[in-house]
Amino acid sequence: MAWMAWTTETAIFFGVIAALLATFTFLAIRFPETPRTGVLGIETTRGDRLFITLLGSAFINLAWLALSGAPQPWALAICLVYAAAVFRWV
Repeated sequence: MAWMAWTTETAIFFGVIAALLATFTFLAIRFPETPRTGVLGIETTRGDRLFITLLGSAFINLAWLALSGAPQPWALAICLVYAAAVFRWV
């Protein structure tokens, strides 16, 4: 896989995604939940909200790179606030 730029940051990113998926799988098995309806008006589960959070965070980071010259950690802070809002109200 020499064609990929495997850096420490890349490995951490994929490790965090794998850990999130494993954690949410464990939570779904151990603590089943019923879907709830949030501000979007659709029923969502924890996994749905995780998917919405990951997708939205990707778009936030892409927009940050395209529109801002500020350091990337500020985009991470925005993503964390976005994730908290999604899990609270969606």
